[in-house]
Amino acid sequence: MKLLLLTLGLLALAFAGIAIKIWAKKDGKFAGTCASQSPFLNKDGEACGLCGKMPDEQDCKNPELQQQ
Repeated sequence: MKLLLLTLGLLALAFAGIAIKIWAKKDGKFAGTCASQSPFLNKDGEACGLCGKMPDEQDCKNPELQQQ
């Protein structure tokens, strides 16, 4: 029972941390989250699904998604 309560408490703490991070960010958006640009996830070198940026390009093609 103690393990269950500890697990639920840690999960609640994690969700609260994520919620606070979203709340503190401008417009509730995470900046720079093109996961398809990761070499571990994009082994075929495909373009980003959000902005169309190729892995060898530096800047995001969508100005709304660029980090400020």
